[in-house]
Amino acid sequence: MIRYFTLSCFCLALCSATSASAKPPNFLVIMADDLGYSDLGCYGGEIATPHLDTLAMNGLRFTQFYNTARCWPSRAALLTGYYAQQVRRDAFPGLPDGARGDRPDWARLLPEVLSQVGYRSYHSGKWHLDGKPIQNGFHRSYLLRDQGRFFNPKVHWLDDKKLPPIKKGTDYYGTIAIADHALKCLKEHAEHHSDEPFFHYLAFTAPHFPLHALPEDIAKYKDRYSEGWESIRKARHHRIRKMGLVSAPLSDVEQEIGPPYDFPDALEILGDGELNRPIPWDSLNEQQQKFQSDKMAIHAAMVDRVDQEIGRVLKQLKSMNAFDDTLILFLSDNGASAEIMVRADGHDPAASPGSAESYLCLGPGWSSSCNTPFRRHKTWTHEGGCSTPFIAHWPKGISNKDYGKLRRAPAHIIDIAPTLIELADTKRFLQWNGTPVPQPPGQSLTQLFAADDQAQSRTLWWSHEANHAIRVGDWKAVVSGENADWELYQLAGDRTETSNVATGHPEKLADLRQQWTKMRDEYYKLATKNIVPK
Repeated sequence: MIRYFTLSCFCLALCSATSASAKPPNFLVIMADDLGYSDLGCYGGEIATPHLDTLAMNGLRFTQFYNTARCWPSRAALLTGYYAQQVRRDAFPGLPDGARGDRPDWARLLPEVLSQVGYRSYHSGKWHLDGKPIQNGFHRSYLLRDQGRFFNPKVHWLDDKKLPPIKKGTDYYGTIAIADHALKCLKEHAEHHSDEPFFHYLAFTAPHFPLHALPEDIAKYKDRYSEGWESIRKARHHRIRKMGLVSAPLSDVEQEIGPPYDFPDALEILGDGELNRPIPWDSLNEQQQKFQSDKMAIHAAMVDRVDQEIGRVLKQLKSMNAFDDTLILFLSDNGASAEIMVRADGHDPAASPGSAESYLCLGPGWSSSCNTPFRRHKTWTHEGGCSTPFIAHWPKGISNKDYGKLRRAPAHIIDIAPTLIELADTKRFLQWNGTPVPQPPGQSLTQLFAADDQAQSRTLWWSHEANHAIRVGDWKAVVSGENADWELYQLAGDRTETSNVATGHPEKLADLRQQWTKMRDEYYKLATKNIVPK
């Protein structure tokens, strides 16, 4: 009897230990808005990002991580695991415009899937999806929809209930408010739901335009950018190569490429200091150089503040003993933006740059620097528009022998949902209400957490407005404009897309274009279906 009791106790203890070790991890997915490839210190930038740099030092950095090149398609891809076109969140002919299209019934968001295995889900920040967060499975949400006012938003919601506008002159600042809500959710979780895993989607609106930042943050970068965008770009490229992130030569700045959309009235409002082309810095007059360097200082301040607020969130995770078993993923929705426009409350030329009364955008000169070493900007499917930082940190899931290492295998934002679903140990992603759903195109990143797979051959697909691309292995075909010629690049030796080899490999280009068209047709067919295909 004693022996049986001892054996029973041992088995019970073993089962308890196994159950405890098998508890799925927490997930914290942090998304920045319009952040360039080299805007973080750990990706070659000069902006102070110590908290993200520490996550990278004790985690992994991906060198070839991709998104959709635009905000709302990336958010749909992240939370569904499908390309945005598959779930009607980017435009197809004959279907609702991507920004307003409703997802098919079978395209569920991550919170709904994760709730099936006991996760509580929280959302803080930008949404840019159809419906509202609580309607789509989040337990708590602060939705900041007013992208044009960091200091006094007029449109924001708490748990799907509209809040009154924030008056000017308060101490409200969007990046801090988003982090405050995240802290509130985490504290509530620790107090009332500590036995349940959580998924927190922390979606900052920075550093998206308008360039609004706190004076004390701007002061850190005063005169830092007076040396000009070419100098900053070269310095970033040097550090990128030294870190081993990208070995390819620095791409040329395409001086004829300006903002993706033309708002001529904005240039008149903004005055003689504004420029809509990335022309040589030494050709700018003193007024233009001052205006432009001030803009980049504000952008840097916004990125700096995002990092500061992430630091507060990390401190909270540590205080509630959740840090080691929380998979933290950091990414951006697209590359830095070349857009120039004036919206919301307009722009007062006499106002202090970065204040609520100003409305400034980064523009193509500095966007080219932020996207170093790549070509072009947000909305384009060249690397500058669709390749951005990706950091994975998870002490209990990533071996310390891999801390600080790079992962060079291509990955995409469509991979995040399959990764979280695999780690949550739910098989229910491929069905809804007992009915099978279409196979998602993404794949779990868990194998890359354990070891790099540079030989991994993937097919990745892009389409946004008139910008299209496909990557198969190390070959990438890309086009910008309805009547433009497709370009072809061999990314293994030309990641910065400096040598178009289309004329030398016409058969390869034709094959890639055929594959792109086939995938487009398949996605269109799926997008037209409101019901699950048989």
